Amino acid sequence: MNAKEIISEIEQNEKKESVDQFSVGDTVRVHNKIKEGNRERVQVFEGIVIKRQGGSNRETFTVRKFSNGVGVEKTWPLHSPNVEKIDVVRRGKVRRAKLNYLRDRVGKKAKVKETI
Repeated sequence: MNAKEIISEIEQNEKKESVDQFSVGDTVRVHNKIKEGNRERVQVFEGIVIKRQGGSNRETFTVRKFSNGVGVEKTWPLHSPNVEKIDVVRRGKVRRAKLNYLRDRVGKKAKVKETI
């Protein structure tokens, strides 16, 4: 067994069984576990998925939202045990894989068309 086979076997064991289906341009609600001292709580982060990258268990996604007039982005590993679940609020219709142009836009210009 070579190193690549060993690494891929370990990665397969770390993957989640079921991953929520979403794509770039969707508005999602990410339920994230946060540990504060000895207690644990779930915090919800809602925004537009601006990119998904990587593959296998290394895949990550970035969500952007506006909070108090300031753009906030968070990136999570898709198979992280801290990501409890991902709810799709709205499906977006986009024509590119990464929506970096949304960073420069505010208000109605930052909207993504919705698919019905």
